[in-house]
Amino acid sequence: VQLQASGGGIVQAGDSLRLSCAASGRSFVGYTMGWWRQSPGKERELVGCMVWSSGKAYYEAAVEGRATITRYYNKNTILLVMNNLKPEDTAVYYCASSPLFYGGTRYPTKRSEYTDWGQGTLVTVSS
Repeated sequence: VQLQASGGGIVQAGDSLRLSCAASGRSFVGYTMGWWRQSPGKERELVGCMVWSSGKAYYEAAVEGRATITRYYNKNTILLVMNNLKPEDTAVYYCASSPLFYGGTRYPTKRSEYTDWGQGTLVTVSS
């Protein structure tokens, strides 16, 4: 399984950014795809996730209303769009896949529930 994240860079506070994750190596039907991030000196944290089959998504409170996760189903690509970026959004962003699927009633939110990880892409938000 390969998860290739891209799209990071340096942006200004208030800008928007789109991150892309190209997934390959298996069918992701039945999987949940997540976006995580890790700031220097902090634990890796969940940004949000999406049930691959249904497209139903969940967002953590820190980004809800500013983040949107979508996918190109036929291209096995998952996107994270973040608007109104803040300096505290500065982090390495990772995509990951989880074999857990709760039918949209709950979502895998623990790092240990994700089995495959991409290499990360750095987003720096300047004030």
